[in-house]
Amino acid sequence: MPRVSALEDKLTSLPASTGVYILRNAKGEPIYIGKAKSLRSRVRSYFREDGTSHKSPEMLRQIADVDTLVTGSEAEALILESNLIKEYSPRYNIKLRDDKTYPYIKVTLAEPFPRVFVTRRLLKDGSRYFGPYADVGHMRRALRAIKKLYTIRSCHYDLPQQAPPRPCLDYYIGRCKAPCVGYQSEEDYREMIDEVALVLQGQTSRLARRLTERMSEASRNLEFERAAEHRDVLRGLEEIERRQLAIDPKGGDIDAIATKRDGDVACGVIFKIREGKLLGHEAHFMQNVTGEPDELVLSAFVARYYLPLEDVAKELLIPIDFEDRGAVEAHLGARTARAFRAHVPRRGMKRRLIERAEENARHLLEERRLMEGETEMRAPPALYALRTQLNLERVPRSIIGFDISNIQGSDSVGAAVWFENAAPLKSEYRKFKIRTVEGVDDFAAMQEIVERYFRKRLEKELPLPELVLVDGGKGQLTAAAQALERAGVPDLPLVALAKREELIFTLDRSEPIRLARRDPALRLLQQVRDEVHRFGIQYHRIRRGQRTLRSGLLDIPGVGPARNKALLRRFGSLRALRAARAEEIADVPGIGASMAATISDHLQRDDGSHS
Repeated sequence: MPRVSALEDKLTSLPASTGVYILRNAKGEPIYIGKAKSLRSRVRSYFREDGTSHKSPEMLRQIADVDTLVTGSEAEALILESNLIKEYSPRYNIKLRDDKTYPYIKVTLAEPFPRVFVTRRLLKDGSRYFGPYADVGHMRRALRAIKKLYTIRSCHYDLPQQAPPRPCLDYYIGRCKAPCVGYQSEEDYREMIDEVALVLQGQTSRLARRLTERMSEASRNLEFERAAEHRDVLRGLEEIERRQLAIDPKGGDIDAIATKRDGDVACGVIFKIREGKLLGHEAHFMQNVTGEPDELVLSAFVARYYLPLEDVAKELLIPIDFEDRGAVEAHLGARTARAFRAHVPRRGMKRRLIERAEENARHLLEERRLMEGETEMRAPPALYALRTQLNLERVPRSIIGFDISNIQGSDSVGAAVWFENAAPLKSEYRKFKIRTVEGVDDFAAMQEIVERYFRKRLEKELPLPELVLVDGGKGQLTAAAQALERAGVPDLPLVALAKREELIFTLDRSEPIRLARRDPALRLLQQVRDEVHRFGIQYHRIRRGQRTLRSGLLDIPGVGPARNKALLRRFGSLRALRAARAEEIADVPGIGASMAATISDHLQRDDGSHS
């Protein structure tokens, strides 16, 4: 990589502090923005000659300059990195991929008499925003319920500076108490807005307790009209609660986040649970995630979508741990002035909540793939589990399995089966006669069939599978890897599955992967392995039967290769031919009655000699 003296000088004087770095190309454009606990260590890692950097070689070749910004904490670095990525959109960073701006419910708290309405613009104007709402129908229902319960003004007057001479129609039909002309005090109106905020936060139980106390107090004071107003609001809250899905019977406030990815695109989902009820969810897409670990994808999603939210719970559930979790906890704890915890649940209701968020992220990702024409069928959950367990870039919608079948080295054959979307595709099954290997050498035989298969696939310009599975252990894995390299497809994901302990061997790990017996990823691999084993044994039996038939017939005087082939095609096995009548044998083209009698007599004598 070319070095510029100015860049080399910067690399030697980098601070060891926490902060953000900006990698620039020769034009001075930011091509990647990142954060680090130690700027010196992280930035220098991009310029090592040992190839240990996980970034793309193309990006590394473009680096011509670097800038650094020191921060006071990891939390500050996390926020600064997120803001800079939003501002510059560097080519090699994970990109936000929103097709639209989701709506919010805005409460204009900076006004003496706040309004409540829908907006798609976030402004720093002192207002409070609730959302965003991916489910617009849910947002509209929430807004209708609030306007039915509370007399929020709908006018646009800048109260109290601007005011109409008399109340509008809303006052006369009971939808507003006319604060514009002084019929409702600012204190009373503000109290109502506080209640609206609680409803939007999902704190309906807390508000119901407060309203019950007020209703009782009003009744004791003989303020029956005011007590009736509180009663009507309570009934409305009960209706809202009935529409919300109960998640946690203990009534906790929780946020849950999950991400799923396939190739260059990832989808993240945020679930909001308030007082044990699911208020709704929001989903966002990210692109340019190729080559990034799952932990970094989750971290980017949390930093860019979750941290900016105004309404966050005290507890965040995540599917896996990530490096910036401590910074996220510190930032949100300081911002909300209360303890905040982010953690990975292992069991129970919270684990099920993460699984539900993952299911939604997977569903939305598949839906986008279908709409964009990138696939014709939804991938089942087992394929996503397989992608995660094997750390694959793409969900392996197409899998091919290879196996060798022989008995004591005789009649060795190979077999290949193709699974599409986790289901057998028998039109793509293939069987192989071993041509170059003598005796028992499963490694060499595996190498032969894998290389033959992929050479032919490339010659015919047919699509390649997204995962290759071989039956066996490290030996078979190494043999298949060598075959793929010789065939010209060395970058295909490749694994081996050993029968006895069901261990998964991969090229990038020194130790095998051991999955739980009920893991859907393992079960899918077992299904492919067992199917290719069955198909291979079936072909081996056919070959062995054909050899037996050939060796038995060629000993008969007058039976040469042509008649042998005709009999083999007609009867399939020596046993079937031996059981046939002479007249049936004579019907075979090229045999005739005299030759049929000779064959029948020979086979009967041969059968008697072995009885």
